[in-house]
Amino acid sequence: MLELDASPQAPADLIKDGTDASFAADVIEASQTVPVIVDFWAPWCGPCKTLGPAIEAAVTKAKGRVKLVKIDVDANQAYAGQLQVQSIPTVYAFFQGRPVDGFQGALPPSQIDAFVEKIAALGGEGADDGLTAAIEAADQMLAEGAATDAAETFAAILQEDPSNAAAYAGLVRAYLALDDVDQAEAILNGAPAEISTDPLLEAVHAQITLAREAANAGPVAELQASVATEPDNHQARLDLAIALHANGQVEEAVAELLELFRRDREWNDGAAKAQLFKIFDAHDAKDPIVLQGRRKLSSMIFA
Repeated sequence: MLELDASPQAPADLIKDGTDASFAADVIEASQTVPVIVDFWAPWCGPCKTLGPAIEAAVTKAKGRVKLVKIDVDANQAYAGQLQVQSIPTVYAFFQGRPVDGFQGALPPSQIDAFVEKIAALGGEGADDGLTAAIEAADQMLAEGAATDAAETFAAILQEDPSNAAAYAGLVRAYLALDDVDQAEAILNGAPAEISTDPLLEAVHAQITLAREAANAGPVAELQASVATEPDNHQARLDLAIALHANGQVEEAVAELLELFRRDREWNDGAAKAQLFKIFDAHDAKDPIVLQGRRKLSSMIFA
């Protein structure tokens, strides 16, 4: 019989001690693929001595579906301050670079188990091997420009598994590739409620939003000239970023938005950061442009 703590598939860095210096790598980047729970604690904190082992046990039980980073707030105060940790223990959960849940104070083991399981579930449970292969095939069709064939394959997968988030997201992407934004949005709106907050569907929602914005994007050359003439014209810089992204120049768009954030992060209710998150959400979390963009934005936020 396999013991609960015998998890050979679990990664070696399942539970680790983090620092302010390693936070971006251990939490922001790591959470792009696997949810990460951050436990802010201190050696003198009594409740921390109870909560810490309980979270470690629950994370170990999840067998690699979630990671744990423990941060001693006495030695590492920067991120604790930025996240407004006012008492300890405080626990935050991150997924795809963002805090998604959390709590303060010690909890009973049953509640800790439930919390960890809820966070682990954000990463998904996988799919039937046959459907997975079909989804991969449809993705390949889409990558090769056969959007109609991909749409038919994704639709067939949904006949077998009506709640398959990957197939729903693929079908939406296929219609976006066919320049049918209205149909893509209609499909997304028809997704079952239980998968409506799945990261894959949130990604295609961002893609739809960007596609709508792209339709109204001005000429890149004109907007570049405007920004060159008036570097503090924030609206022109935002419009330029939208036009660049619509033109497939993702890295350049991210660079303009980071510059806008540097110049005035509060402008237009934080429009630069909001637009960056749209782009990050719309692209593969492992895309080097996304990873670098998130890292730069995080450094600017927590500077």
